[in-house]
Amino acid sequence: MSGTAWVLHVDLDEFIAAVEMARRPELRGRPVVVGGAGDPTQRGVVATANYRAREFGIQSGMPLRTAAKRCPDAVFLPSDPPAYEAVSARVMATLRTLPVIVEVLGWDEAFLGATTGDPEGLAADVRRAVTAETGLSCSVGIGDNKLRAKLATGFAKPAGIYRLTRDNWVAVMADKPTDALWGIGRRTAAKLADLGITTVADLARADPAALAERFGPAMGPYYRLLALGAGDTEVVSTPYVPRSRSREVTFQRNLTDRAEIDAQVVALARRVTEDVVAEGRPAVRVAVKVRFAPFVTETHGVTLDGPSSDAGVIERAALAALDRFEINRPVRLLGVRAEFPPTESAQPAEAAEAADP
Repeated sequence: MSGTAWVLHVDLDEFIAAVEMARRPELRGRPVVVGGAGDPTQRGVVATANYRAREFGIQSGMPLRTAAKRCPDAVFLPSDPPAYEAVSARVMATLRTLPVIVEVLGWDEAFLGATTGDPEGLAADVRRAVTAETGLSCSVGIGDNKLRAKLATGFAKPAGIYRLTRDNWVAVMADKPTDALWGIGRRTAAKLADLGITTVADLARADPAALAERFGPAMGPYYRLLALGAGDTEVVSTPYVPRSRSREVTFQRNLTDRAEIDAQVVALARRVTEDVVAEGRPAVRVAVKVRFAPFVTETHGVTLDGPSSDAGVIERAALAALDRFEINRPVRLLGVRAEFPPTESAQPAEAAEAADP
C-alpha cells in the first residue's frame, strides 16, 4: 500500500456496556451500569456505564448506590470478564484481517500501523469491519504518532473519526488543561498547577530544568515532550502484556479490626499470587489499595528485593505496604496489586492514575 505512514487508535465505544447490550437487546436505549455484583443496594463501584447512563453524571469508580440515586431507572449488571475477553478477541482478530499492524493495548483498544494515502478511508473501513463482525461501534483516532492518535480518539467519540497531527496540534491542544494529555493524571496536573502550569501551552513553554527538579530527571522533561505532541511512531504486533495483576474486595460492612484487615490483605495476596503464577512472570512490586469510609482511597507499595512468584514473599510485601497506612478510619475496600517488570514497549506513565475512558 503506497502513501504516508500513519498511526490509528481504535477504541470500542462503551465497550463493556455494549457487550451487555448486545447480549440483551432489550436494554438498548436504557441507562446501563456494570459493576460489582450488579446490586446497587450492596457496596461496590461502577466499572463502566453506557452513554445513556453517563448523561445522569454516572462515572467509573462511583459507588453503585450513588449511581442508583442519580438514575433510579438504570439497569445494574454484574461484571462478566470472560465474556468481554471473548468479544475483545473477536475484535482484534477482525482488525488483523485488514492491511495494518495491530498492537493490542487492552480489551477495548489497539494501535494500528498503516501506510496509506487515505487514512480517513482506512478508519472508515476499520469501523465497518468491527461492526459487521461484532455489532459493536468504535471510534478511530488518526495521528502521526501514538500520542496524537490516542488523543484524537477522544475527539472522535462516539462512533467517529478524527485526525490530530503536528499541523493542528497547537490549534486543538494549546488551551487544554494538562491532564488532557495521555500520561498526565489529576495529581500530576495539580502539581503542575502549583508551578503555574495549567495548560498544554504552558507546559510546552516550561523550563525543562525546573520540571526535572520537581518531577525527576526522566519524568519532568518527558511531560514537556508530551505537551509538544512528541510520541512513538512504531506500532508493533507483539501480544498485549498486562503490567500487573490485582484483586480487590468491597466489604458490605466496614472493617475496623486490624487483625481482620491483615487477614483480608493476606487472602487477596494469595489470590494475586495465583494470578502471577498463571501469568508466568514474577512480580517486582506489590501495592495495596485501601478505601476508607466514606470514600477516600489511598495506595502504598513496596518494591521486592528481586522478582518473585512466591506466595510468602508477596504476602509479606502486601503486609509491609499495609503498614505504611495510618489506619484510623473504617475500611470499606481493600486491594492488592502485583506489578511486573516493564516491557520494552512500555511508555512512562503514572500507573496509579491509569483509567478506562
